[in-house]
Amino acid sequence: MCQDSLKEYKNPLLERYASSEMSYIFSPINKFSTWRKLWLALAESEKELGLAISEEQIEEMRAHIYDIDFDLARSYEAKTRHDVMAHVYTFGTCCPKAKPIIHLGATSAFVGDNTDLIQIRDGLKLILSRMRGLVSKLKDFAIQHADLATLGFTHFQPAQLTTVGKRTCLWLYDLLLDFEAIEQFLSILPFRGVKGTTGTQASFLSLFEGDHEKVKKLDIMVSEKMGFKRIIPVTGQTYTRKLDYQAASLLCNLAQSLHKMANDIRLLQHLKEIEEPFEKSQIGSSAMAYKRNPMRSERLTSLCRYIISSSQSPAMTAAEQWFERTLDDSANKRLSIPEMFLAADASLLIAENISDGLVVYPNVIQKHINEELPFMATESIIMAGVKKGGDRQELHEHIRSHSMESARLVKMEGKPNDLLDRIASDPLFGLSKSDLQNLLNVSDFVGRAPCQVREFIAEYIDPLLDRSAAFGKAGNYELTV
Repeated sequence: MCQDSLKEYKNPLLERYASSEMSYIFSPINKFSTWRKLWLALAESEKELGLAISEEQIEEMRAHIYDIDFDLARSYEAKTRHDVMAHVYTFGTCCPKAKPIIHLGATSAFVGDNTDLIQIRDGLKLILSRMRGLVSKLKDFAIQHADLATLGFTHFQPAQLTTVGKRTCLWLYDLLLDFEAIEQFLSILPFRGVKGTTGTQASFLSLFEGDHEKVKKLDIMVSEKMGFKRIIPVTGQTYTRKLDYQAASLLCNLAQSLHKMANDIRLLQHLKEIEEPFEKSQIGSSAMAYKRNPMRSERLTSLCRYIISSSQSPAMTAAEQWFERTLDDSANKRLSIPEMFLAADASLLIAENISDGLVVYPNVIQKHINEELPFMATESIIMAGVKKGGDRQELHEHIRSHSMESARLVKMEGKPNDLLDRIASDPLFGLSKSDLQNLLNVSDFVGRAPCQVREFIAEYIDPLLDRSAAFGKAGNYELTV
């Protein structure tokens, strides 16, 4: 590695976390080749509508979409202090015949804003592809452990039993909501299209000598060539920055779901009930060799917090815009939107990796159930005692007293839960140890949790996976919404 390169800051999202696919979407080559594709689509549409543009000029532009001289563009920008004009001149240098008609009638936002919307669209498609992989892994895990009873927790205090699969479905439902929201947004995401300097299309109306229908048609043709069925009906020079915030809020929602899941896994790992994958040569601590830290889940929560906090920047930018446009959005957009997408991509990669290798420890789970289940079964024990001829109120008072003393011994002296022994020894209940054990069948305490898992998977998750089966390569997804 060059020593000089070690003196420069490296973005960890690019160096450590995000994928090459998401990085490419926001890369200079993709951004500026998309600008050239937009200029080509504009020229093609203007030619088709009757402007004096030759096929030779079109072919010349088409032949030079990707061979961008970035050094030349930087030199032009240093002179002009204008990135779009720098690339207009650079494109014109390799397309001398087409140079007079490149960017004809357009303003900077034509390439800038439309490219931003294309990147948002493509980024969200890749996010959906990543989410599909995660959902598939969690579905398998939920089905595998649909019947495995475990302590439920409210306030992180032991509560009634649930199952490992049912808890996984709580994570899945959050992701289902996120998936459907992104699908819906993509199905209605509009293109800025061809609007001119302040959104009035005046320059294009002049080009077409006052023909309003041709100007309207131009807007539609360019948008369709770039893969958009919807067009923003009215804009200033820029599209409303609320669209940026809507995209950011989708990523924020996703980050909330992943953060919650990762935190649950961290807590479960502390309980030694479920662990994230831990490789044979992995080191948990430099000082404590025995430790198995939930490092991936911690990394996931860290990235998700970054996304959640970053989502406020597009919100403030949208609120700050003046009239038809101001430029205080530009620097912020260059940072917040790409980095939120990169962080979301990285988060999903980590989440899928975790979900693909979760380790469950049923014996530890059962031990924790055994410690708490006698307390949870007190109502059933009272009913059984009544059937043996006992008085409900007397039995309630006795079991309350036994429960308090048993809990005291557990907490103050570290002794095992002896509630069942106390009740078996109490003649008022008339119940043997065998009778009591029969009342502690965990399947009687999980309610419909196993059924809920299978029903939820069949009715909601399987349809999601079926309709998104055409993903193929990451991001290659045609919406069916």
